Amino acid sequence: MQNAEVLFFPPATFRTHEVCGAGAYVFAFALAARLASHTMWVRENWDSTQINPTGFSDFVEPVALTICNTQNQPETLAVAEEALRSGAVSLVVMSLNKPLTLTEGRRLQLAARDGMSTGLAVIPEGMGSNAAETRWRCTPVFDPKDSTLQKWELIKNKSGTLGVWHVRWDTASRRIIMVSPARE
Repeated sequence: MQNAEVLFFPPATFRTHEVCGAGAYVFAFALAARLASHTMWVRENWDSTQINPTGFSDFVEPVALTICNTQNQPETLAVAEEALRSGAVSLVVMSLNKPLTLTEGRRLQLAARDGMSTGLAVIPEGMGSNAAETRWRCTPVFDPKDSTLQKWELIKNKSGTLGVWHVRWDTASRRIIMVSPARE
């Protein structure tokens, strides 16, 4: 299983992807750590979910994350598109609360390709764009011995098969490790 990580994570670079579920932020920060460069997180002002540097410092250094607050989703998409196209960041994470049109999704894909950046939309469960390369559902798995255990499901994949992986974050190596499913 030593090469198992390569088969599914990180998702294809220079494309945009989607993630949903209670473990979506873990996925986003693990991807930021894996891409090992600057990340921009774009979110709307009304979103009360706060990103705490103490909480994500096991993944990335706080100095490597820029948080951008916007007024609404069209502004979020415009900022994300510009950041992707600029090539100044390796990852743009955008929190979205409304479905993307095919045109909006395609614009993000083209911007990611042109800027050689990766985009990740954090979306509500059941929402998604046809333009996304992949869509992931990430949920924490209760295990009294391991609070970092997650179940990651690849629920949409334009380039291959779907799958389910049980993973945990290894802080020392700053990598996702595949593990056996938790016992019931």
